[in-house]
Amino acid sequence: MSTKFNLTKDIAGYNGFGISFSLDGEGTSLAANAEQNFTVPSNYRNWIAIFSYTPGANIWVDGINTAVVPGTTFSATTAELNPSARAVVAGQKLSFITADTSTPWVSVKLLIINPYVN
Repeated sequence: MSTKFNLTKDIAGYNGFGISFSLDGEGTSLAANAEQNFTVPSNYRNWIAIFSYTPGANIWVDGINTAVVPGTTFSATTAELNPSARAVVAGQKLSFITADTSTPWVSVKLLIINPYVN
């Protein structure tokens, strides 16, 4: 069983970000310049991935290609620096990398989103 993503409403009736704890998620520490990845579960098709990082960490996340740490000049990349959340689908590979030598922690919590079908 997985947890549905269900926004709560605040006192004025607007959507808030009061989410439930999730039954699906993974976490790890990252060694400098060593890409790590995991695959989104396939028991549901559509998910939201919510990311948490060690405060001050610089973690590049890529859901399209293998994450790489960028160089010192601008270049094309599909990786994003410390994204907070992204919509993902079953079987999608999420790739993580950091240049930080402090072995930062990263956590990914997954909540199923509409349509809630397998």
